[in-house]
Amino acid sequence: MTAAHPDVAALLAQVVQLLASHSHEPATVPQPREPTPASVMLTVEEAAERLRIGRTTAWNLVKSGELRSVSIGRLRRVPAAEVQSYADQLMRGN
Repeated sequence: MTAAHPDVAALLAQVVQLLASHSHEPATVPQPREPTPASVMLTVEEAAERLRIGRTTAWNLVKSGELRSVSIGRLRRVPAAEVQSYADQLMRGN
């Protein structure tokens, strides 16, 4: 999940205050979370999101070996660097 944009956080804070003004409970404003470090290993679905392709297409790329992945126990993960490598390969026309 990506970090929230500052404008979104401010808007959410306003919504919380507005909702609280209509209730008898004190308003609690959510604090913005610290950005999470970039993931090294992605699920196939996360890789698909980064490539802006469908989940089925991403799984087909993994099965064909075009998008390299690794098996960790019963899990299938795509190294984040492989997503960029695949995109670079597409840009080169290979």
